[in-house]
Amino acid sequence: MAFRDAQVAVVGGGPVGLMLACEVALHDVPVVVLERLPEIEWRPKAEGITGRAVDIMDRRGLMTGVAETPITPPTAEQRARISAGEKRPDSLHPKAFPGARHFAAMFLLRPESPDLLVPQQLLEEDLGRRAADLGVEVRRGHTVTGFTQDDDGVRLDVDGPDGPYRLETEWLAGCDGGRSTVRKLSGIAFPGTDGITTGYRAFAEIDDHDFHLPGWFRKDAGLLVYEEGPPRFITLEFDGPPENRDAPITPEEFQGALRRLSGTKVTVTEVQKITRFTDNARQAETYRSGRVLLVGDAAHVHSHWSGPGLRLGLGDAVNVGWKLAAVARGRCGEDLLDTYTSERHPIGAQTLEIQRASIALMRPGPHVDALRRVFTELLLRDEANRQLTALVDDLHIGYDMGDPSLTGPLVGRYSPDLLLRRPGGTVRVAELQRTGRPLLLDLAAGPGLRALAEPWSDRVDVVTAECDDAPADALLIRPDGFVAWSTPADPASLPDALTRWFGPPARTA
Repeated sequence: MAFRDAQVAVVGGGPVGLMLACEVALHDVPVVVLERLPEIEWRPKAEGITGRAVDIMDRRGLMTGVAETPITPPTAEQRARISAGEKRPDSLHPKAFPGARHFAAMFLLRPESPDLLVPQQLLEEDLGRRAADLGVEVRRGHTVTGFTQDDDGVRLDVDGPDGPYRLETEWLAGCDGGRSTVRKLSGIAFPGTDGITTGYRAFAEIDDHDFHLPGWFRKDAGLLVYEEGPPRFITLEFDGPPENRDAPITPEEFQGALRRLSGTKVTVTEVQKITRFTDNARQAETYRSGRVLLVGDAAHVHSHWSGPGLRLGLGDAVNVGWKLAAVARGRCGEDLLDTYTSERHPIGAQTLEIQRASIALMRPGPHVDALRRVFTELLLRDEANRQLTALVDDLHIGYDMGDPSLTGPLVGRYSPDLLLRRPGGTVRVAELQRTGRPLLLDLAAGPGLRALAEPWSDRVDVVTAECDDAPADALLIRPDGFVAWSTPADPASLPDALTRWFGPPARTA
């Protein structure tokens, strides 16, 4: 098919859609983004980038110079004090110590990587600038109303500011949120569980700033979070999902939730920003249907506790972006795109389970009280705490890389950010991955390794360096940061790994 606007059309111009567009454009594939909103929406959304998403930003040189949280892990004694509620008898998470994170409002350790304290909207702006630099066309105020696909490509019906039009492309990626038009039109099933809660996140002014102690509090009816300066609130009530999530939120509606949870007659005098949410958890049965792919919330929705949505969506984007580009350029067969579902669908399913567990552990009642006390005791053990922290932050992820003969100690795992010495100075692995190209690290100066990889030099960067903490003599790192091959596998198996992930060498393509 001769595409009219771009080889890849991305529907949805939020952070996940923009990230995917940038990932594809890094490989010189034309991309157009269609976003129904005319401008960035500034209601409360994610307020930070956490866990593996921080590493993703680093490996693409994004969000540099933004504020980072301090890394001062609390001692075991301090953790016990928080878990026991010593500071405030009814406060679950008073944020008394830096380095804290929570699961179901229970204390966790923070991993070694700092969080990036940046509102989602600023990330969107940064990604918008990156997309423009890469030549991505972002069309705001353009709504997809329908599409058809066949073996040649995809034809989209779009309503734009100047009227309806037809857009032709080879590949379509739906990054258009939990109520994705692309997913619905594609016919991909979206099974899961309905929400059992209604919650609000708001920046608001009230008439009595002493109405309640600041902190995180589990109440008879749900959860109340109150933070001072400027006043920020989160409420969660276990009274079922909202009747209409799209209805305007009145101050009186939010005020009612504050009064029920706090037991006061507090009055909301002004609402600056507010959003309504629930905890429905659903996942697409597959992330690909022909030439249509689902990414981010279009593929999975869940509760927002511990901020999994943005982190999971960015992980989806960097997993499928380079694969889509390789297929669009004709370097790899379409079967490479099947690894997107096989790798990321289990991660999404596990996230849904974690979020359901989080909601269950926040429910009111004496039975959950008892369960939380048992759980708290477990979290005082470092091994259990770190394991749950890794699950919450997507630091545990490992992929099946296929052929067992390619296996080394790191294969399928996220590559460490090694400090490498080369002529002229030192460089981190993260800095070498800014281009989005695969990376072959030769850390033992093996004379035959570069020769084996030379036929792929048009698409794979080979770097020879020294490293004091080298986990292997050689590592093949995919653009998404995961190790696809490493020693002690037989070096003769390297061409098989290169072909599997990056296509046949140029001379035989």
